[in-house]
Formats: sequence, structure tokens, C-alpha cells
Amino acid sequence: MEKVEINGDDITVNIKFGGRSIPVSLSSDSTVRDLKSLLQPLTNVLPRGQKLIFKGKVLVDESTLKSSGVSNGAKIMLMASQGLHQGDGPIKKETPVSPNLRRNADGNQVKENREVTVEKSRTARWKATGVIALSQCNLRAIPDEVWNCGPSARLLDLSHNSVEDVPAKIGCLSSIQKLLLNANEIRDNSISWEGLTSLKSLTNLSLSQNYLTTLPSSLEALACLTQLDIANNKLTSLPDEIGHLTQLQVLKANNNRICAIPTSIGECTSLVEVDLSANLLVDLPETFGNLHNLKALHLSNNGLKSLPPTLFKMCIHLSTLDLHGSEITMDLLRQLEGWEDFDKRRRLKLQKQLDFRAGGSAEFDEGADKSF
Repeated sequence: MEKVEINGDDITVNIKFGGRSIPVSLSSDSTVRDLKSLLQPLTNVLPRGQKLIFKGKVLVDESTLKSSGVSNGAKIMLMASQGLHQGDGPIKKETPVSPNLRRNADGNQVKENREVTVEKSRTARWKATGVIALSQCNLRAIPDEVWNCGPSARLLDLSHNSVEDVPAKIGCLSSIQKLLLNANEIRDNSISWEGLTSLKSLTNLSLSQNYLTTLPSSLEALACLTQLDIANNKLTSLPDEIGHLTQLQVLKANNNRICAIPTSIGECTSLVEVDLSANLLVDLPETFGNLHNLKALHLSNNGLKSLPPTLFKMCIHLSTLDLHGSEITMDLLRQLEGWEDFDKRRRLKLQKQLDFRAGGSAEFDEGADKSF
């Protein structure tokens, strides 16, 4: 484990976060804020998004570790606020070595060639129901029995496995409507886009938490797509052809490395929710104003300094806007045409939630809507 050291009268504390223990050495006279600063590069969680809990109490930023009763060997729990992180998101516990890996005589890990089989009775049930549920089954490959379901399959859930290859034969599932491939080991060279984009009935595609760096122009062939989740990959851009997905309602592309959004996004006029948080964006195309059905726009943790001038005026249903971690100020927002109407919609949306809370404020704080 990585260890951070500061000279002086040091103590070592153990930070519990994401299923792992992070030892950090620092002076007992250091403040809680100092500790949070040290934890940022180790966890990817911004200091203002960290909540440190010791013996059931939240540690105060201005207090020293000594005055807070934190001594050598103390165990402190770190809770991270949603969205308040940098880059690819919080660093969690590393994925354990798969049981399908063994060591050869030289001590190197090699993959065992194991066949993936499924009970015949289960295959029959898949065909009868159209639902193939294989989430969290420790799979490294898609079982051959899946392809035997052919056009009878409507939903294929392979999420949270270690699947690496999506072969061209995925195209035999010609009636599939929902395909969940999130949280696997899929890379650019291990997915057959030709096979995947032949699924003309597909409405929901999830490829989040993989290792993709690019999306093909052939994505436009998925004309029936209403939900696309490509979050938590290593994407640097979106294809211009995304504008052909005119039925798309939800686009989640957060936690990538996207530097710019194509102007064609304005052609996706069915979009209701867009999440582009935790990318490398510095501006948005003016065509965002064409998204008249947009209700929620998440832009936190980018380098944005401005918004499209027609966003509030043209997006007449927009009521959720998350701008945490950007350089956009309230003065800038108030100068945009349509701000007053947006603020009224936002307040109306929050009113019911505020009624169920003790206290609270309806003041816009660059992202208060994120949790609602």
C-alpha cells in the first residue's frame, strides 16, 4: 500500500475506504484538513467531498489530530460525497485475482482455458422467458448456451463479471432490447461493434465500468436506443454520429476523459437526462439549446467557464443543473437569458423534498440538485 510521510512527531493512522485500509503518516499536530489533502491523491476524492469519522464523530477540518483524540494506530472511516472526486472517480479496492488464473512454473499468472457451461434447464428457461440473467457469476467468457437462445432473448445481463470478449455472434440475439455489459473487462479490441450495432431492437445499452477509449461511428445504427451508459471508461470523445440517435433519452458519459462534445448532440432532441460530470470539458456546444426536453444536466468536476447562451431560454424543462467543481459563477448564470424561469422550475422541483427535511435552503449552490 502507498504511504505518505511528513517529518516531525509522526503518527500513523489507518483510513478505511472502499474496502481497503490506507496507512498515512503525519504529525499529530496536523489538522484534519491536512489529512484530507494527503488523502486526495490516494483516493481521488476531493477534500471537500471527504467526511472523516473517528469513534462515531465527524472530524472538524480546523481541529488538530491530537485535539481530536486521534493517536498512533487510530482507525478512521472515510465517506465520500457523490460527485466530489477527480479524474476516473474514487479509487476503490482492487479487483481480486480471478480463480481462472493460475501460476506457471516461472511464477507468472496464466489464464486457464476453461469452458463455460450452463445447465440445460436454465437454457430452456431463458428461451421461455427471454431473460438471460448472468450478473455476478464470475464469468470470463459469454457461455455458448447464450447464443442458442437466438431471437427469443430480450434481455441479457452480464454485468459485474470479468468478461473480456464480445464476439460478432452477439448479433444472433436479434430481438434483444436490453444489454447490460457494465463492470467487465471489455476493451476496444475485444468488442465486435459490427455484431453489437446489428441489434436493431436494442433500447438500453450499458457499457459502463470497462476500458473503452473510443466509440465507433457505426453506433448510429442503434436507432431505437433510448438509454446509453458509457460512464467510467477511458473515452476521450463521442462520435459525431451520436446525433443520429434521435430516440435517446438518457446519456451517461461521466467519469471519462472527454475533452469536447460534438455539435451533433443537438440533434438528440429526445434527451431528458445528460451526465457529463468528471470529464475534461472546457465548454459545451451551443446546440445544447436544441435539447428542448432536457430536464437534468450534470456537469460537475469539469473545467467549464461558461454555458451555452440559450441553455436556460430554450431548454424549458431543465430543472436540475449540477456545476460543482466548475469555474462558473452565479453572476454568469444570472446573465444568461431565461435564468429566472429556470430558477423557478428548480425551486418548484425542490419544494416537495424540502418539505420533508428539517431546515435547508433553496439557494442555488452550483449543484444542490445533484442529490434529488
